[in-house]
Amino acid sequence: MQVNMHEAKSSLSRLGERVIRGERVVIARAGKPYLELMPYRASGGTRTPGRLKGQIRMAADFDDLPEEVIRAFSGEAE
Repeated sequence: MQVNMHEAKSSLSRLGERVIRGERVVIARAGKPYLELMPYRASGGTRTPGRLKGQIRMAADFDDLPEEVIRAFSGEAE
């Protein structure tokens, strides 16, 4: 279902109910799709810090930055 912006403003509750029931509602601006109403979905769960501990490896020289890169970032590039 596609509705224009004015209609969406005046009937947001009704459109929200339709979305909750599974309908797709697109709000158009100047006749072109502009927004899509979607039901709220709770985030995917609780973040667990350290979950990948011991699974990620970095090279010993990870923090070593080549001089040419340092010069490029400081505006001294060749």
